[in-house]
Amino acid sequence: MENELSRLQRLGETMTQHGTQMALSLAILILGLLTARWIHNRLRQGLRKWYPESKLAPLMCNLLYIIIVVTVIMGAAVEFGAKPINLLRLLTIIALIITGISIFLRPFIPALPFKVGNTVKAGNLLGKVEAITFLNTRLRTFDGKTFFVPNRQILDDIVINYHFTQTRRVKIDVSIRYDQDLIKAKRVMEAVMTEDARVNTKPGPMVYVMNLNNSSVDLGGRCWVANKDYWVARCDLLEKTKLRFDVEGIRFAFPQLDLHINPENAPIAAADEMRNDFLLAGNEENPDKVNR
Repeated sequence: MENELSRLQRLGETMTQHGTQMALSLAILILGLLTARWIHNRLRQGLRKWYPESKLAPLMCNLLYIIIVVTVIMGAAVEFGAKPINLLRLLTIIALIITGISIFLRPFIPALPFKVGNTVKAGNLLGKVEAITFLNTRLRTFDGKTFFVPNRQILDDIVINYHFTQTRRVKIDVSIRYDQDLIKAKRVMEAVMTEDARVNTKPGPMVYVMNLNNSSVDLGGRCWVANKDYWVARCDLLEKTKLRFDVEGIRFAFPQLDLHINPENAPIAAADEMRNDFLLAGNEENPDKVNR
């Protein structure tokens, strides 16, 4: 009983001497962290609006958030009675340790093959990377769905990063009939691609004969555009090719089959057709009636 009373007495003396400092330190810590969080969210939203394609904006935003949090913690510690010089020494030691560990372990840490803002295909998902955490990646598909994909699954699968290179090749494949002017069709396709300002001049557009099918000649137009213009440019070039072919009188091919009948075998073929029709009508039991 006396021990408990003595402990309570010492606690009361401590609260009397340092209660104000503890309350102020706690208030500084809570208000500072809330303010840092509010500034971080506002700044991140503003940077997304002003600089949507910037790669350094998210990094600078996170760095500023860390600086504010460290400053708030140091202020709360100083208010509680800690010496600023000791805190600076402690932070310096921690920073040096983290830097040394990062440099030593960086070659052994697997990195994701994309950054925030890249358009990637991971597995069966195609979309834009919105955020990357230590555990998963937030991917938004072009139909408005948001997926949280585990980083472990991404590292174990094939990933296509469409922003890894500056340009991308557009393929325009069409099929024309055999009775059409092949040279004219190639010239028209090349002109459609050359006239588009988004198509690169080096390497220039080319048109190839890709295949000779049973009922069509397959042509393939190839040109290069910037990554950001790929999808819209491809759709526009397909539309322009169709309209230009209509104006030039070049007819597209469609699946067809030519049937040639030998006049000498026509009576036999007609008899066989009548026999088949009779059987289908329900006389399968007496097929000899057809021959009478």
